[in-house]
Amino acid sequence: MSAHPRNPARNPVYLKRLRSHRIGIALSVLAMSIGLAVLSWILWTLLDKGFGGLSAAIFTQDTPAPGSDGGGLRNAIVGSLMMVGLSTAISTPIGILAGVYLAEYGASNKFAQVTRFVTDIMLSAPSIVIGLFVYALYVANVNHFSGWAGTIALSLIAVPVVVRTTDNMLRLVPNSLLEAAFALGAPRWKVATLVRLRAVKAGVITGVLLSLARIAGETAPLLFTALNNPFFSTNMNAPLGNLPVVIYNFAMSPYDNWRDLAWGGALIVTFSVLLLNILSRTVFSQKTPN
Repeated sequence: MSAHPRNPARNPVYLKRLRSHRIGIALSVLAMSIGLAVLSWILWTLLDKGFGGLSAAIFTQDTPAPGSDGGGLRNAIVGSLMMVGLSTAISTPIGILAGVYLAEYGASNKFAQVTRFVTDIMLSAPSIVIGLFVYALYVANVNHFSGWAGTIALSLIAVPVVVRTTDNMLRLVPNSLLEAAFALGAPRWKVATLVRLRAVKAGVITGVLLSLARIAGETAPLLFTALNNPFFSTNMNAPLGNLPVVIYNFAMSPYDNWRDLAWGGALIVTFSVLLLNILSRTVFSQKTPN
């Protein structure tokens, strides 16, 4: 029995736990403060240098030649929008349908369990590995870089995000809702699509937006697939300009206007991803179904 059973404030075990609790809270607050300080430093540097590179020309002119003045990022912006848009159009139906399958049949189906395991692996796989895979499978066989190769690589990165989000959201639907639909005589495919999927449509859209934010700034897979194009082009069967690779190349260049364009492009990508994350967490936010 404790020496002070009626006064826990004087209990040595209680005091030891209280000290451990306070130390843990202090270390957590310290780690959070360091993280916020570093993040604030990065954002401040990006804003300070990025706004200096923004102008109307960045959206209306193409990337400049080495040593020339002016220029913009029109070709890179259009190329990124094309590849990211097509990747989203490809990955969204595949990811949603795969997520529905896992939620409906993933409890005891061996194939579904393997699919979920592979999806988890792809979620944590480095993007450069995806780029090398597409390079070996597609680019090396057609003997040229292309926007289609970049689209395939980005789609492979986006699909696992949509699959996992859809699967997790569908599992939040209460069984009582499904039983009511079955009791009315609805077939399983209708329950899965018109009842279960509709109940969590906001969460599924959030997953799609998060996958879009994930691929918007990917550089490594595009280095091995789409590469880059300094001229304006919408030909998906040829090297295509894109913001991540242009930022990567211009940031290391010796030309001041190239570095300014790199900062401006980085600011555009950052604010685009930030806007998508805010949109996914506010407009399409959804609580757990009751």
